Amino acid sequence: MNQALPISIQIYSLRNAGDLDRQLDIAAQAGFRQVELIGSLLEDAADTRNKLQARGLSASSSHLSMAMLRERLQKVVAACETIGFTQLVMPAVPPAERDSDAAYWRALGSELGDFAHRLADQGIGLAYHNHDWELRAKENGATALELLFESAGASPLGWQVDVAWLVRGGADPLPWLRRYTGRVVSAHAKDLAPAGEKLDEDGWADVGHGVMDWPTLSAACREAGARFLAAEHDNPSDGERFARNAFAYLHQLGA
Repeated sequence: MNQALPISIQIYSLRNAGDLDRQLDIAAQAGFRQVELIGSLLEDAADTRNKLQARGLSASSSHLSMAMLRERLQKVVAACETIGFTQLVMPAVPPAERDSDAAYWRALGSELGDFAHRLADQGIGLAYHNHDWELRAKENGATALELLFESAGASPLGWQVDVAWLVRGGADPLPWLRRYTGRVVSAHAKDLAPAGEKLDEDGWADVGHGVMDWPTLSAACREAGARFLAAEHDNPSDGERFARNAFAYLHQLGA
């Protein structure tokens, strides 16, 4: 039997539930012991570390913007050391840039690859997180995501695969996971509601409460190299419900 993957929760999912103290309380009370941070929480790293430790939590990783990578790289590295984690994820490009041409995505992949090398020299991993817009064909049928990873080349740039966004973009996640085995470092675990349902939550569902085959998908993520799963919901109407449901499902799944 494969060893279960650690379970984290992307704190962005709880942004509407209250301040950071409340968000962390919800995560801890639901059963989580790890949290995936967002870039703003790296600004006062000592405060973030103290809030986590007070609840028996640790950070699995953190999202951060390209701007932070470009402008405050050493501050980010120091924050990783203070809080005590070694995985960063660049989760999205600005809306105005999401339909850019092939040259843009090649340049982004090259730049992220360079940052991945620089961070690896300091013991920190860097990954890219997908949505659905990276599945748009850009050049000779190649998608933006393919061009990005092609340009990253042999760099240590990883992939935090958001499986539900792949499905929403019309892709079968399993071939993508097989193709990028070794580049996958983690996965976001969320779900899609049946068509026409959960419209107040933008059609998303708590992981295990939608239409996706998470027993198969979690195994495929593990086989592709994922070291943890981060529960996420882009727009939950009730953050506490989401956190409880997500932890209970992933825990019993033996993710």
